[in-house]
Amino acid sequence: MRKADLVAMISEKTGVPKVDVLVSLEMFFKEVKHTLAEGENVYIRGFGSFIIKKRARKIGRHIKKNVAIEIPEHFIPSFKPAKVFVEQVKNKVTQMPETEEEE
Repeated sequence: MRKADLVAMISEKTGVPKVDVLVSLEMFFKEVKHTLAEGENVYIRGFGSFIIKKRARKIGRHIKKNVAIEIPEHFIPSFKPAKVFVEQVKNKVTQMPETEEEE
């Protein structure tokens, strides 16, 4: 499912025009990104948490030059689904749907 599909589905189910749904969805994404960039996590009860994870410093390898490089510690965004969300998916999905890339 793509963003356009999600917008169409929400619009159809709620009766809200697609443009308004798209604006709301874009603002949600923007606020989540802004909040995480400020160093704060976003918790949505029953859905999950958008959290910041710290990656430790490590030594990597530049493949073309065959030299070791230091990757400094850094923070990355992550999503942790709520238990209710995980259980719902676990109980309803019996097999992975085929995607366009696999065909």
